[in-house]
Parts: sequence; structure tokens; C-alpha cells
Amino acid sequence: MTVYFIGAGPGAADLITLRGARTLAACWVCLYAGSLVPRELLAECPPDARLVDTAQLDLDRITEELVRAHRDGHDVARLHSGDPSVFSAVAEQMRRLDAAGVPYEVVPGVPAFAAAAAALKRELTVPTVGQTVILTRIAQQATAMPEGEDLATLGRSGALIVLHLAARHVDRVVDELLPHYGPDCPAAVVAYASRPDELVLRGTLDEIGRQVKDAGVLRTAVIMVGRTLGAEQFGDSHLYSPERDRHSC
Repeated sequence: MTVYFIGAGPGAADLITLRGARTLAACWVCLYAGSLVPRELLAECPPDARLVDTAQLDLDRITEELVRAHRDGHDVARLHSGDPSVFSAVAEQMRRLDAAGVPYEVVPGVPAFAAAAAALKRELTVPTVGQTVILTRIAQQATAMPEGEDLATLGRSGALIVLHLAARHVDRVVDELLPHYGPDCPAAVVAYASRPDELVLRGTLDEIGRQVKDAGVLRTAVIMVGRTLGAEQFGDSHLYSPERDRHSC
């Protein structure tokens, strides 16, 4: 039997992939993060499926549930918010399943930053303005960041920075990025992206902190800072240029 790590998407139940929904419907055990995964998705599970909310479980207990279901002959859906490849804590679960000899597969999902970009109606990579996106977080009441991945270092690139799990510490984010991006750099915060209570804040780097605090945003949000968020005057992409030789593609 197999454990399927399924990306549940950013929040809206209909943003799970078709493969994710079909896999969920075929698994008789489902472990899900109750505080992050929309409960409407659980309706995709078989009627008699065992549903386990992992919000209050530590890694050992989660692993026990996965291994037990495997030994009982059941496929398992392990629902994670967003996409399992980013800030999902999937790596340590996989390591433990490897040690236990339990097979697993990964079903990708729509990540939070993509849903945030959709809410902003922005392409994050704009020709001649910015072609790099940095996905990161800060080390505040969480696992320490590796050396060289602090905001002061990453900010030197000038690339669009997308911060997860940082809304509660927006003042620190602003202070560390201001020297590199300047006070007038476009910034945005999207909370609960794709959900009915989605909140979008737009402004400049020197004013976004006040907006976040005034709105009371504390969690389930991404902070974006970079010139592409406000780009209006830029060259067209070579992708659709009439000068491009399409016969050699």
C-alpha cells in the first residue's frame, strides 16, 4: 500500500488538482492539517474513510498513523496545504517512511505564492524588470535559517522576494529589506489567498507594515516585495516576438 502526499492547494477546495482529487477519493485513510486544509475537500474521501486531523499530532504520531494504515493494507492520503515541495515538512516524513519501508508518492498542488499572484493579477517574472523569484521565510519562533539565507543577504539580489510565515513579523521584514529595495519599492500582502475571506493589501515597502497591522493580519499570508509587482513599462517577451525563429523550436 502507498502513502500519497497530496498538495491540497492554497485554500479554495476547487484548486486541488484533478489527480489530487482522484487520489483522495481512492484512499481509505486520510491525514490532513485541520487548521490549513479546507474541510470541503474531505467530502472527496470515501464515505467510510478514516479521517485524522494532524493539527495536534507530533511527527512520531503522524508516522505511526501512516505506518499503521500501510500495515492494515490501506492507501493513505496525506493532505498538505499548498504544494508539498515548499515549507510542508514532507521531507522528514519521507525520511521516516523510507526507514519503515513504506512506499510513497507525491501529488503536486497549487502553491500559496501562485494563488497570491493570481489575486494580485500579476506575473511575477516580467521581461526586462525581473526574472527571479525567491521563496523564503524568516527564523522567528521556527527552525533557524541556514547561513547566508537571511533577508539582508537575499535582499542584495534585488529579486522579487516572497515570504511565507512572516506576516506577524512584518516590521522586521521591512527593516531588513529597506536598505536593498528602498521605501518606494512595490509590496503586497495576500492573506487567505483563494478563500472567501481573501484579503489583498498593496502599497510600497515603507507603508505595507502599517497596512498589515491595521488589517490585523497575523498568519496564513504571503508577503511580496519587488519591482515586478508594479511594472508597467517593460519590453515584450521574446517568446511571442515576430522576430523569433519558430522553425528552430
